[in-house]
Amino acid sequence: MKLLFLGDIIGRAGRDAVIDRLPRLRADLGLDFVVVNGENAAGGFGITAKICDALFAAGADVITTGNHVWDQRDILRHIDNELRLLRPANYPPGTPGRGSGIFEAGGGRKVFVINLIGRIFMDALDDPFAAARAAMAKISLGGSVQAAVVDMHGEATSEKTAMGVFLDGQVSVVVGSHSHVPTADVRILPGGTAYQTDTGMCGDYNSIIGMEPREPLRRFTRKIPGGRFSPALGEATVCGLYVETDETTGLARRTAPLRLGGQLAQTVPET
Repeated sequence: MKLLFLGDIIGRAGRDAVIDRLPRLRADLGLDFVVVNGENAAGGFGITAKICDALFAAGADVITTGNHVWDQRDILRHIDNELRLLRPANYPPGTPGRGSGIFEAGGGRKVFVINLIGRIFMDALDDPFAAARAAMAKISLGGSVQAAVVDMHGEATSEKTAMGVFLDGQVSVVVGSHSHVPTADVRILPGGTAYQTDTGMCGDYNSIIGMEPREPLRRFTRKIPGGRFSPALGEATVCGLYVETDETTGLARRTAPLRLGGQLAQTVPET
């Protein structure tokens, strides 16, 4: 199976780039399943029902989120009805929405997706490792599901790496989101799980992690907020991680980064 995970979509520049390029990527790479992190898609903060619909129409199969999931008011109602939109699984019981699901990938194949959020330098939510362990007990990679994708949304590289090691051999891919900068550690772990500490953002890199520089610089240099953060509007780079899985085991056979458009060095997986 051929999978693609796209990193945090930042504002209009990021979502326009993903909506424009994803249909062609699905065709050129022969993709079977696409997961995108959309938690910054609405003006840099949260996601709306309308944006969800546009991303699904462009070819996303599942949308994951993170610490900004609740920033847009209408999502509280939408997330209970749209099963393809996930929030982190380690939110407390009773939180709207759900953190994981099993989805169809065509040909009767099933893909498990779970969204987790770290606790280091983040809000103190429930244990993501316990949430992952509980979820893994309900599926069998290569049995009940043919692929399994983990979005580990977090600040600390150590915590995201730990999740990769923790789930190695149990899932197809563990990929980090939230940092908005792609890391160079794309690899397949010893147990057969594809891994990248952070896939980066789908946004304008002539920015400060996707935002127009003026306000972030003001806060760093003067410690005085002067207004809201605004997403940068230049040409976006679409950043992601491509994974090919073994049809029998569901583990990774090949993985490669994707960087397309905008300011970063370009790389597109070979097919």
